[in-house]
Formats: sequence, C-alpha cells, structure tokens
Amino acid sequence: MGSNCNEENSCSTCGSGSSCDTSEKEKHTEEIIKKKLSKIDNKLMVMSGKGGVGKSTVTVNLAAMLASLGNKVGIIDADIHGPNIPKMLGIKEKGVLSTSEGIIPFEPIPNLKVMSVAFLLKNDDDAVIWRAPLKHSLIQQFVSDVEWGSLDYLIIDLPPGTGDEPLSVTHIMGELDGSIIVTTPQEVALLDARKSVTFSRKINVETLGIVENMSGFVCPHCGEKTEIFKTGGGEKAAKELDVDFLGSIPLDPQLVANGDDGTPYVTKNENSPVTKAFQSVAEKIMKKSSLKA
Repeated sequence: MGSNCNEENSCSTCGSGSSCDTSEKEKHTEEIIKKKLSKIDNKLMVMSGKGGVGKSTVTVNLAAMLASLGNKVGIIDADIHGPNIPKMLGIKEKGVLSTSEGIIPFEPIPNLKVMSVAFLLKNDDDAVIWRAPLKHSLIQQFVSDVEWGSLDYLIIDLPPGTGDEPLSVTHIMGELDGSIIVTTPQEVALLDARKSVTFSRKINVETLGIVENMSGFVCPHCGEKTEIFKTGGGEKAAKELDVDFLGSIPLDPQLVANGDDGTPYVTKNENSPVTKAFQSVAEKIMKKSSLKA
C-alpha cells in the first residue's frame, strides 16, 4: 500500500502526476488526508475500556443500521491485532484492488464500505506482530490511500483500551466528531468504560454516549427479560460522567450466530428487540450529527 500523486491524491507540494520527494512526503500525506476527510461528514470512534464487551458486534450492526437508514457509511477496522470486522460482514477475499484513484474498499452490503488489515494477511491465523510505528503507518494509509469517496459516517473500530491505535487515529485525523463507548453492565467493564470517556475528554473528542451491550436476555418464546449480567450500569455511568446514554442492546443468541456466519444481525431480524435497540441508537447518533451540521 503506497501513496500515489495522481489527480485524486495530488497536493500543492508535488503537483499532480509527479513523484513526491522524501522530504515532502509527510506534508503530501497530510494534504491527501485532509482532502479525503473533507468528503466525510462524521468521523466516529467506537471504543471500549476492555475486551469481550461486543465492541465489534456493535460497530458492525450500528454501521449496517446507519446504512439501511440511507446513510453512506465506511468502517476502518483499526483493531490491528484482532481484525474481526471482515468475518462479521462475510468478507472472505484476500488482497485489495488498487486503481489510479486509490485502494478500493470492500462493500459487503449497499452503502457500507470496509477496510481492514485482515485483507492483507495471507492466512486468517497469521498474527500481526507490530510495534506502534507500523500500526500508525497502516492506519494512516487506511485514510490516505483508500478511496472512500463521500461518506456520511466513517466509523473507526478500535481495539480495547486507550493505547497506540486510538492515539494514532486522533493524530492522523485531527478533529474527530465523537466517540461511542461500548460496555456491559458489570462493574469491572464499567470501570474501564469510564477510562474511555476520560481519554476522549483529554484529546478533546466529544463522547456521543455510552452503549450498554449484553443488557439482559429477552426470551424469544415468552418475552420475559432475564438480567444475566445485571442491567442499568451503563446508564448510571453515563449520568455520573455527564454523557448521554445511547441505549441498551439485549442478549440474543442469534446475534452471535449472525456474527459468525458473516451477516449483520439487523439486516435479517428486522422486528426483534435487538434490531429496534440498534435503530434507536443509530437515530440518536443521526440526530446529534444533524445538530452539529
């Protein structure tokens, strides 16, 4: 993956159609990123304080819901060491197609584009053993070299925690439009979710809100709700941290099954409580976006 100085990827430093000098490469890349991002209305990070809370599941289904509501959406899978987004969207291809306009992202469903390091691995079992500079460079290329086109939302799926990848995203993209924090109701998950809110504040990114995942199990036969991991912790944390609570996503075994078979849950279970919950979250995010416009 490398930058090209073509009509789309041109800058005032080197001019269209010429090669960038080494000394000018950084400035060139910054200008290309600025041009790419100017076509994207909302750039959002999806974060979690710890692993195992279903962050990527929330990312995939939220993106699919936003797309189904008429938005043009992109996902950058910035979880370099655990790139699960392609699996959850049923993308099995390896390699990427590069044209004069840039690298073409995969489009598994209408209005949804995806780029991930998983496309660059020969085998899904290959481990990415990289230090911070290489990860930073790849995330940079996912912005500068990929032909995203015009998007309403670019969603960056981050690994758990507040380390290299979130810092790289904020450095590369500059001003972001918000972060979405995913947690589960347990106290240990909520403790780490608070750190994600604090991180967002320190880098001057608005926390759009907290999503409480795995919030009770609704029986598909009788409709009774069982609080397996408790419930309400995410809403309580949101109030204490003075951020919005975006909603609760109930447990549903089919959500796991759809993630494994590569089909976004919300596209196949239109009338379920889980889909309605994702729609409510998506609509709140759209409302917040429209207020900023």
